[in-house]
Amino acid sequence: MGFEKLKININIEIKAFLFLIRELNLTQREAQRLIARGRLTQNGKIIKDSSKILKGEVEILQFTPTPIGLKPIFQTKDFAIFDKPPFMLVHPKNTLTKNSLLDEAKANFGREANIVHRIDYETSGLVVVAKNRKVEIELKKLFEDRKVKKNYLAFIEDKLKDEILINKPILKNPDRLKSKYRAFIDTKGKSSQTLIKPIKYLSDKNCTLIEALPITGRVHQIRIHLNHINHTILGEPIYGKSFEVASKYLDKILSEDDRINLTKAKRVMLHANKIEFKYKSVIYKISSKMSLGF
Repeated sequence: MGFEKLKININIEIKAFLFLIRELNLTQREAQRLIARGRLTQNGKIIKDSSKILKGEVEILQFTPTPIGLKPIFQTKDFAIFDKPPFMLVHPKNTLTKNSLLDEAKANFGREANIVHRIDYETSGLVVVAKNRKVEIELKKLFEDRKVKKNYLAFIEDKLKDEILINKPILKNPDRLKSKYRAFIDTKGKSSQTLIKPIKYLSDKNCTLIEALPITGRVHQIRIHLNHINHTILGEPIYGKSFEVASKYLDKILSEDDRINLTKAKRVMLHANKIEFKYKSVIYKISSKMSLGF
């Protein structure tokens, strides 16, 4: 389990953030973040004021890595790159999450290690981890400034013959009670471009292995763009599917057999295959060691 409750009895009056700094050896920023996330309680009530005076028994909900032994495929003194398997969260969703890539990062590199960017639960492949807060800020800036090139592989429905640049704006969905899409193509959305290159057509499965190069980085961009050109990614349970099917998937009541029948795969067949960026005057080009297969 990624979180555990730590009960501590405080004998003297002390401000909440100072107590956390001294007891857990946190920085002031880390202590205030823990309080802001509602992880410090007393008598069943969440402590919201970091300057509140505490005395007596308190409970701290603390993230404790529970790794499964995943190791990075590449690392420097500042960062590491993991090959995330499918069906693994990058961050714990809640206190009941048994394992995430964050567990592996902190188990390998300590408390300050953190994930720099995200890929979806079912998407496999490369994820960058910073080994400390300073490096995390620097690397996240590279992603924000579009200075990181990412290359994905995917199996898509039907035969795609030619390279295509999909240039359609994407808008985050403001009402997921009406639609289960996290985002969709809309003229009011943000500019979004994805270059798609066909690699190989598999006639027995009537699908095409493609390379997807996202020029921008919108939520679910590749999945949305491919569905828009009627070449939906195999295993896709939301985009292009009915509200009922998407709801069953999100509610975790869509059986594996039904999913395969409806989407042609048991997972979204998308893989973060390559990443390239320049950091401290060095150009890094890393390729995944995993393969995308059925």
